[in-house]
Amino acid sequence: MENQAVDQSLTDMIRGEMPFAGELELEIVSGAADRIEGRAQWRPERCTAGGVLHGGYLMGLADSVGAMCAVYNLPEGTATSTIESKTNFFRAVSEGQVRLTANPIHVGRSTIVVQTDLHRADGQLVSRTIQTQAVIAG
Repeated sequence: MENQAVDQSLTDMIRGEMPFAGELELEIVSGAADRIEGRAQWRPERCTAGGVLHGGYLMGLADSVGAMCAVYNLPEGTATSTIESKTNFFRAVSEGQVRLTANPIHVGRSTIVVQTDLHRADGQLVSRTIQTQAVIAG
């Protein structure tokens, strides 16, 4: 994914609908109901002690891509909002790119559950987030 082109229309869409995604400098590579792929770059201003990406930054990325995955799975005329999120952290990111993949693991009438994995450029799993998105009548 590091060399894959950014899908500028999807990147613009998520940043337009969710301005915080622009603040995160989240880029979307591909999007479909069964998988969203994105990426973001390590930068010193996004770090905590020791020059590693802050967990809140990583969780913000995961929540944003997970919400986009939920939107792709919403019934017509509905909206969504995160109602629960849990993240496990496995290793630090101290340079390079973070790759994100989000997949739905449950698409129901009232909730959508999404799993979002973040990987370092070397392929190692950084974190896994499971979030529940409410399906809200429009």
